[in-house]
Amino acid sequence: MISSDPSKRNSFERCISDGDLVIVYERHDSMKAVQVKIGSEFQNRYGAFKHADWIGKPFGSKVFSSKGGFVHLLFPTPELWTLSLNHRTQILYLADISFVISYLEIVPGCVVLESGTGSGSLTTSLGRAVAPSGHVYTFDFHEQRASLAREDFDRNGLGSLITVSVRDIQGEGFPDEFCGAVDSIFLDLPQPWLAVPSAARILKQDGILCSFSPCIEQVQRSCDSLRQNLLM
Repeated sequence: MISSDPSKRNSFERCISDGDLVIVYERHDSMKAVQVKIGSEFQNRYGAFKHADWIGKPFGSKVFSSKGGFVHLLFPTPELWTLSLNHRTQILYLADISFVISYLEIVPGCVVLESGTGSGSLTTSLGRAVAPSGHVYTFDFHEQRASLAREDFDRNGLGSLITVSVRDIQGEGFPDEFCGAVDSIFLDLPQPWLAVPSAARILKQDGILCSFSPCIEQVQRSCDSLRQNLLM
């Protein structure tokens, strides 16, 4: 489980227990998130690995299969989670995630809103950044995608820090309950300019908005909306 206490580093001295989430490192381009369960096995081309043999070993351990193959058992940091999660959508990777969190000035205790959730790559890092006293509210219009993301956050121990809701932010805007109470907002939407008026209404006076768009036309229209709604 990802640590939700920023004062504590992930320690290799902590041993793996039944029920833990582990990142199984096969090679630099192949990692899998596995829930440890007594009686289960992890199988790959290197052989079969019994979960029971993992229990009691420190995170970072190198373990061997019956065939002599090996994998490493790593602690599920947000960085490793990004590299191992199931891609339900295009995701942000570490360089962009670091940039976003830095420029949104997210620190422990912040209230952060995100739309859309997608595969939850950025959301996982946002959850760690606001811990232990902040909260992330993330929205996606796709019900199944939101449900799967919610399950992932519960698996990696961030369920108490992240609330997932199904909502079309482009069409409906953010809920009025957040009016004037939000430190930072991140938008990753096809038409982010449609969400800017709502974002402007719910941000604190010194709040920060970041919109991530791959096309210059999206950027231009978003900038126009930002000038109309935030630069007054």
